[in-house]
Amino acid sequence: MSLVVKNNLSALSTLNIMNTNSTALNKSLKKVSSGMKINSAADDASGYQISERMRVQIKSLDQANQNAQNGSSLLKTAEGAVSSTVEIIKTLKQKVLNAANGTNTDSDLAAIQSEMNQSIDQINDNANVTFNGKYLVDGSASSATSATKSAFTNQSLGTATTGNSTLASLTNRDGKSLGIVSGDKISISYVVNGKTVTTSIRITDGASGTKISDIIGQATGLSVNTTATSVVGTGATPATNNKDGQGYTVHSTDGKNVLTIATTTAGVSNALAGFTMNVTDKDGNAKKDVNKVLDNFTEAITAHDLSKDHSIQLQVGTKANQTISVGLSDMGAKALGLQGQSSTTTFNLDVTTQERATAAIDVLDKALQKALTQQTKIGSAESRLDYTSQNLTTSSENVTNAESTIRDADMAKEMTEYTKNNVLKQASQAMLAQANQSGSGVLSLLQ
Repeated sequence: MSLVVKNNLSALSTLNIMNTNSTALNKSLKKVSSGMKINSAADDASGYQISERMRVQIKSLDQANQNAQNGSSLLKTAEGAVSSTVEIIKTLKQKVLNAANGTNTDSDLAAIQSEMNQSIDQINDNANVTFNGKYLVDGSASSATSATKSAFTNQSLGTATTGNSTLASLTNRDGKSLGIVSGDKISISYVVNGKTVTTSIRITDGASGTKISDIIGQATGLSVNTTATSVVGTGATPATNNKDGQGYTVHSTDGKNVLTIATTTAGVSNALAGFTMNVTDKDGNAKKDVNKVLDNFTEAITAHDLSKDHSIQLQVGTKANQTISVGLSDMGAKALGLQGQSSTTTFNLDVTTQERATAAIDVLDKALQKALTQQTKIGSAESRLDYTSQNLTTSSENVTNAESTIRDADMAKEMTEYTKNNVLKQASQAMLAQANQSGSGVLSLLQ
């Protein structure tokens, strides 16, 4: 090997090795200090891309989880308002039962009415509850509905019963005669737009005797089906379709024919809030066996105003349209049938007479059912959001684990690499110093 001084090849080779060791040491320092084995795309291009995509998914899942929790808080607020309304209706039912008792004086009934007015006003306050400034159960967050009419059905009467059936010929579901005879008196009480109306008629029998349509015909704004039908609203009258506000076809529970009474005009302001029938004999005694069948009307279609979809959309997924839609019905006193309105004034359910108080009992039963139905819907959505939140938490955990496998550093391994690279760098520095001293031997030849 020749002895040269211009190009110290040993030193140059050692320098290259030292630079390589220094670069490896710097990488080890980054990994140990950051805790990640991939700090940039240069470390692992494909791994970096995959892990970054996973990080976006993790953040999205966490935000969706937060959305679900915020939605749950919103629904809890709405449920609290509806729950308060339910408690008020329970109290009102108690007061109305008291008012329907014949022991009260006019001043007693006036006092009960005054208390009811305050309670109904509180129901309206409950309906104006907000979450983050957003109104919830005042009807502004309702689902899309078509304009529908109130429809009440009686599924205890015989399947051949129509509005043209005479009262004396009525039978129960099993075909047994109800026992209505000539001379009995039938009374009906109904509430439309907050107004209570009562009317009665003395029953006659025979082929031309008193018909159901005769008594319904005295009720303004109501009609009864004239053909036996198993679907609400088909037949010549009442003039209502057989679909509810959401467009679902409504059938009787047993799929057999039912008697249907409905309002002639659609909309909440024309809703039938309550409907009762009562038959008494010539002596004025209630015929209880008859009434339990004849007065067994339940609401089959709830009145709705035409409305676009204003339901609350909760974004609970990482992709578009991964939402939960929650429609909150109007829980105001008007929507519950406890309040009406004319062109000039607003009025509450009237219990200032025993007859009106008796009619109000059925109204409160229907209002309670509506409020409980809304509370059940809210509770179901809350339960679903809880499951959604749990699923999002699990998904985020699993994706985080996968991202960690790709990107996080094994600290024990990286410390081993760091120690190795540190020793190699120091060794290469020492050898570079030795290589630089090799040229000094040329001086001895020049002496």
